[in-house]
Amino acid sequence: MAKSTTAQPTASVLAFDRKLEVSDAVFSQYNSEDKHDGQQNSVVKVREKSVRGTISNRLKNKDAADPTKLDAKIQNPNLQTVDVAMLDSSNDMLKVNFTLKVLPFDGTPSACNNLDYQEKLTHAVREYMKKPGTDGIDELAKRYAVNLINGRWLWRNRIGSKEIAITVRGHINDETSVVTIDNAKKLNLRGFDEVSKEVNTVADWIRAGLRDEAFVMIEVEARAKVGFGQEVYPSQELVLDTGKTKSKELYVINEETKQAGMHSQKISNAIRTIDTWYTYKDQDETGENRIPIAVEPYGSVTTLGQAFRQPKDKMDFYTLFDKWVSKGEAPEAEQQHFVMAVLVRGGVFGESSK
Repeated sequence: MAKSTTAQPTASVLAFDRKLEVSDAVFSQYNSEDKHDGQQNSVVKVREKSVRGTISNRLKNKDAADPTKLDAKIQNPNLQTVDVAMLDSSNDMLKVNFTLKVLPFDGTPSACNNLDYQEKLTHAVREYMKKPGTDGIDELAKRYAVNLINGRWLWRNRIGSKEIAITVRGHINDETSVVTIDNAKKLNLRGFDEVSKEVNTVADWIRAGLRDEAFVMIEVEARAKVGFGQEVYPSQELVLDTGKTKSKELYVINEETKQAGMHSQKISNAIRTIDTWYTYKDQDETGENRIPIAVEPYGSVTTLGQAFRQPKDKMDFYTLFDKWVSKGEAPEAEQQHFVMAVLVRGGVFGESSK
């Protein structure tokens, strides 16, 4: 897009709806020796377990230097009630299902109080959507597809599995297509350069949905061999009430059956873990050692306690977005992908007038 002669102030009210609508995931189980190929599956239930733990936290210096104080602490029981989710002793397979709906993305915000700004914004997005190959929406669609197929969204369940079969069913208008992956454990989690026929097929579905060329609903299913009676890992609830008796609560999809599940937000985070365009001092210029992080305005990774896109480096979403839309200074192609991925993610991006 050509550079404008005058800057357009950012709208004070600006919001985007998310374009990848993800459902919660449900956990079920079956025996790999089942002749019905897992049709006789049952729910994975969340249940309580009360345990007596030992003192294992780091001691203060004065307590660590006094053996009698440590002995006294050990004599006090560390009683805990926690939620657990485990397969039955007769089942060794975990099955996880969720759906993904792809909504049209043309740059039109869900809320904007500046029509001139909205016109420049939609123009920038539509120009990006027209670009072919790795310069446009094809790159985002490919990366989303890779994360669906490699099972990144299984999180800890992926690590503890011997093998994982993934089935992706695409309902495109009135037609249904199926893509299957025999063992997603063999697929790379660190990059997006290895493109297969399966990845291209799923990417085509996602691209068609984002371009409003079709109504796209995708069903995703993983079958992971974790072992008889082994623990599995649904989402953990945030316990805000400090008076609760349980120290760990797991997410229950159905209160009646106590079926375990995973939050849609956690799955969505894994699908949008596609940002390898950030810069980091300990990684080489080629980006070969750059671990993908979830698309966030400041590149925030809470588990590392770090933001990889600091405003001082002019690589955060707001700096790039404002230069592109308000000033007409389009960033390089890689950062255009990042900006558009944040808009696909959705959020409130207005600039306060205060």
